[in-house]
Amino acid sequence: MADPLQTLLDGALKPNPFPPTSRYYGVKTASLVTADGTMLVHLRRRFVPASDRFTVVQEHRVTAGERLDHLAATYLGDPEQYWRLCDANDAVRPDELVERLDAVVRIALPEGVGGGPGA
Repeated sequence: MADPLQTLLDGALKPNPFPPTSRYYGVKTASLVTADGTMLVHLRRRFVPASDRFTVVQEHRVTAGERLDHLAATYLGDPEQYWRLCDANDAVRPDELVERLDAVVRIALPEGVGGGPGA
């Protein structure tokens, strides 16, 4: 019979289970053992890259009723990638990108992916 504590430890110490499209992909886990012996596993802090590290390929002007997940679906092909728009626009709260009419949302390549002229 498997030791339940060892099973928990084995799962806690493996790389996190997030897919490559997740904002948490590659973020390491850490654990803390409380005074009563309970192990708490958590994600370490995700450091958001500076917006100037992104290559902007297009800008979008916000119109009435737009939602960030719809913009992500339109420009990035996946509504769950809205966080990429947040990162590229220094947005802490996702909704702040679409709150103001005529605001400009920068559509950028993922961090570290450069684009040449006409990219």
